[in-house]
Amino acid sequence: MADQRTKHPGSIHLVDASAADQPYADSDAKLKRCQEILDYEFNDQSLLKAALTHASGAANRLSSNERLEFLGDAVLGMTVCQWLFEEYPEYSEGDLTKIKSAVVSRRACGRTATQLGLDECLIVGRGVTRNRSYPRSLVSDVFESVIAALYLDGGAEIVRDRLKQWLAEEVRLAVDTQGSGNHKSVLQQYAQRELSSTPVYKLIRESGPDHRKTFLIGAVVDQRAFPPAWGNNKKDAEQRAAANALAELHQQPIPHRCEELNETASDNKTASS
Repeated sequence: MADQRTKHPGSIHLVDASAADQPYADSDAKLKRCQEILDYEFNDQSLLKAALTHASGAANRLSSNERLEFLGDAVLGMTVCQWLFEEYPEYSEGDLTKIKSAVVSRRACGRTATQLGLDECLIVGRGVTRNRSYPRSLVSDVFESVIAALYLDGGAEIVRDRLKQWLAEEVRLAVDTQGSGNHKSVLQQYAQRELSSTPVYKLIRESGPDHRKTFLIGAVVDQRAFPPAWGNNKKDAEQRAAANALAELHQQPIPHRCEELNETASDNKTASS
């Protein structure tokens, strides 16, 4: 199964039951595997079993993971909201809402669930595994139901700890793509509030002919210089430089590395020669 996941990253793998007369006989193995993935041993194993049981594999709908999915959706949303509120104090309510929506979307939850391998732990009816048109949402659903089970069995701290591991990349991506994009404004608000200083931007270098110049600009806050960035104009370079400063201030990877953009600038110069 691991080989299939490597060959087809992001694809869903539903594991069939092993015994014909007991279609869910492998549920104990799935419970064990899921706890290994979660790095958590449940006090109440019935909670985890309910979280992993799709309606097709349950005696009745109330025995499936649908009720836990309902709770998990709320726990996921609350946990991510608090995370973003604490980690990104310079972002507005509107930006936080867009970022949160991207992080808790079905696509993001499904992607995280398959990366973890929760799809292989899902307990489903035999007909589901044979039907290749099964809804992909069932994987994002099990992600939410497992969160609810963790919350009920271990508490909010366990959930917060796990989500910060599992969703770190989703948050980083959402911050980069769903934020306002006005990094200069965000940096100014942060610098004035946290550092009692106002950012300034210094032109370090420019390259290329007059009709296609590129600019290397760095942000400086309270005499601290941050990694510079190239841009096709000064405004663009300043925005990128501000993004670099924010990333370093938050101890995150630098989004606009000087070397990479310098190569772009050199390519532009060569193309226009």
